[in-house]
Amino acid sequence: MATIIAHTAVVDPRAELDEEVRVGHHCVIGPHVKVGRGTRLENNITLTGHTSIGRNNHLFPGVVIGAEPQDLSYQGSPTQVIIGDGNVFRESVTINRATEKEDGITALGSDCYLMTCSHVAHDCKVGDRVIMANNVMLGGHVHVASDATLSGGCAVHHFASIGAYSFVSGLSRVLHDVPPYMLVEGFPARPRTVNVVALKRKNFSSEAIKSLMEAYRLLYRSRVGMEHARDILAGGKPLSPELQVLFDFIEDSQSGRHGRGRDRRKAA
Repeated sequence: MATIIAHTAVVDPRAELDEEVRVGHHCVIGPHVKVGRGTRLENNITLTGHTSIGRNNHLFPGVVIGAEPQDLSYQGSPTQVIIGDGNVFRESVTINRATEKEDGITALGSDCYLMTCSHVAHDCKVGDRVIMANNVMLGGHVHVASDATLSGGCAVHHFASIGAYSFVSGLSRVLHDVPPYMLVEGFPARPRTVNVVALKRKNFSSEAIKSLMEAYRLLYRSRVGMEHARDILAGGKPLSPELQVLFDFIEDSQSGRHGRGRDRRKAA
């Protein structure tokens, strides 16, 4: 099927649109934009900057992708937004291109669902199958691992990392890294339990879930300390893959600034 462009849309002739792309009324697509096969743009969408969008994405009205970062240090370099396949971007989602401070790329994977008014700031890296509910706000340089869920209205501090299979409850203030497999909630957000529902849906074994529950109890309830908890859980054997991921993540978080492993900035 041929690409269909509404007569009121403004598409720069240098933009690269693959086959079966649908562009609705009053969309604006800039010269350095690439849109993959089967992607559908509803009305009033802006794609600008050096933006690459993969196949079979669905963009709803008011989406803006590739605008300049909201960072006063930005010097106008041709930084990028790179997006995978099969994502849904609901009304008024915004994704900003990167600054020059890291690799120059704001990236989002495949099969994600970003709900109304959610925001992905400059230099963020978002994995696959991530769900961001209404009004979720990611600060700059945030990393969100695959299969994480962020509930409505939560705000994530810049340089924070959200671990795989984690769940951030609505209206939470995320100042620190969110460990994988955990459910966090609060102001500021703290681990409250293991994200058991998601782990069952993703076919984690009962043994893996049980070991993560015990890890949560030791680390966040008994507070026995990292090394003691590791020794108890290992029982003289290597840690399970899930526990190894959890402990590696926590160790990295503790090595950074304010509980954010990626925040290596020096204090002012």
